[in-house]
Amino acid sequence: MADASIAASPSAVPWRSESAAGLFRRVVILAVLAAIWEGYATWLANPLLLPSLSATLRAAFEGFASGELGDRTLTTLSVLARGYVLGVAGACVLTVLAVSNRWGLELLNTLTAMFNPLPAVALLPIALLWFGLGTPSLIFVIVHSVLWPVSLSGLSGFRSVPPTLRMAGRNLGLTGLGFVIQILVPAAFPAILAGLKIGWAFAWRTLIAAELVFGVSSRSGGLGWYIYVNRNQLETANVFAGLLVVIVIGLIVEGLLFRTIASRTVERWGQQH
Repeated sequence: MADASIAASPSAVPWRSESAAGLFRRVVILAVLAAIWEGYATWLANPLLLPSLSATLRAAFEGFASGELGDRTLTTLSVLARGYVLGVAGACVLTVLAVSNRWGLELLNTLTAMFNPLPAVALLPIALLWFGLGTPSLIFVIVHSVLWPVSLSGLSGFRSVPPTLRMAGRNLGLTGLGFVIQILVPAAFPAILAGLKIGWAFAWRTLIAAELVFGVSSRSGGLGWYIYVNRNQLETANVFAGLLVVIVIGLIVEGLLFRTIASRTVERWGQQH
């Protein structure tokens, strides 16, 4: 038992040290960007055009203290989660059909050629006509922004699995669901994870843009609506506070969620460095 732990420790230590070093580099970069922001805003001395970082942080604190900014953030995240899950689920169905038979492959290729180049924001007028002014319209455009990149990435991952690896799985007696879970999914997971990250980025920016246009409603709008209202009222510090929340959430999802998944899967499996 002691020998096993000693043998495992050399591989674990570099992985942890590299993660710590990467975190340190990101913190330094963010600190430099924050200093540049604060310095330039102080030099500009025009809070209507560019509030300082300290003023933005103060506005964000006041917004969360009043409950408004927190409510707007939760509203946006709730809509985002529902649309993202539906988009990923639809992408799974299309990908399974595409890898199962040629009709499914042609269906996915045709649909992606038609709809993938179409910006989600361009569907806002149609969403308003079909679903009205509310959450279903936002979910519709989010699903559109997630569905196609995740489907294409999943298909690319499954089709890039080496034939020798497929033959090895067959030789081990794996068939059906076991073959898919133990052979195909791990081999295709780098592409799948990349598609999930791209889908998340598309969904996040699409939702904020959609809320900037029509929100959910004037009473229960999300972060985009918060930014829009404060812009009309020339509350620039609050506008930047909303943008800062958008950035911080993006950093958290990218830095914690997806990096953790990658470090515990594709990096540990030696598929990615």
